[in-house]
Amino acid sequence: MEKSDNKGLLSVHLAVFLFGVVGLFAKLVDLPAVIIVLGRVLFSSVFLWGFLLVRRQRIRLKRRADYLWMIAAGVILAVHWSSFMQAIQSSTVAVGTLAFSTFPLFVTIMEPYVFHEKLKASDVVCAVVMLAGVFLIVPEFTLQNTMTRGVLWGLLSAVTYAVLSLMNRKFSGSYPATVVSFYEQVTAAVVLFPMLLILRPQVTLKDVGVLMLLGVVFTAVAHSLFINGFRTVRVQTAGIISGLESVYGIVSALIFLGEIPGIREIAGGALILAVVFYSTQKVAE
Repeated sequence: MEKSDNKGLLSVHLAVFLFGVVGLFAKLVDLPAVIIVLGRVLFSSVFLWGFLLVRRQRIRLKRRADYLWMIAAGVILAVHWSSFMQAIQSSTVAVGTLAFSTFPLFVTIMEPYVFHEKLKASDVVCAVVMLAGVFLIVPEFTLQNTMTRGVLWGLLSAVTYAVLSLMNRKFSGSYPATVVSFYEQVTAAVVLFPMLLILRPQVTLKDVGVLMLLGVVFTAVAHSLFINGFRTVRVQTAGIISGLESVYGIVSALIFLGEIPGIREIAGGALILAVVFYSTQKVAE
């Protein structure tokens, strides 16, 4: 494997670690999911704008059509992050992150048709095994059950993230990751801003500080690292590595929130982790 491939994998792994801790914010901040995401993308956008100005990096896009694609990606990002936060608030950090980790299954189905690549049997097997791991955590399929609602929100988050990842792969060859992140998150902030006027949440100074941390470190930096990794890492591979996000989420929730995962959650996480190690080793060969 070339040195650039190693850098791409490292970039994706670091981003996934930061993403894994994000689930804590859904529990630590007593605000609706969409407001948390609004604060996240707002502070992230401001940070990225300042970063691009300091670096004197070109922000203008090459083609008019790219503006429409970026706006569409930003709308999808808003839905993805809002549904992810809602999944955790509806259930637990473990359930929300594990349900989201099924997104490689949807990428596996979509990517070959979008980029005209061959569908590998091993990718299908990995995705199915990960999906089986998520099914282990669902006690019963009824909307009255909070865990089931969490899984459904998580699956919506997974589907939208699969679409977003494929769009980001399209952008990664033409624009720097920071530029892509900036446009997507500014769009997400504009889309979600009306919710601030509708819900009128009581936001404290502490909430602002926490959301600022979430926006700068765990969003602007992490999102840019993840998109940058697409330069040398396939979306399916990045998706499989993202399975570690649930592991990081479960461990961080155990340490900081005292959420102890049950046997079913541990079993599902073990399946996902096994697939992650297998996929990463296969790429490294």
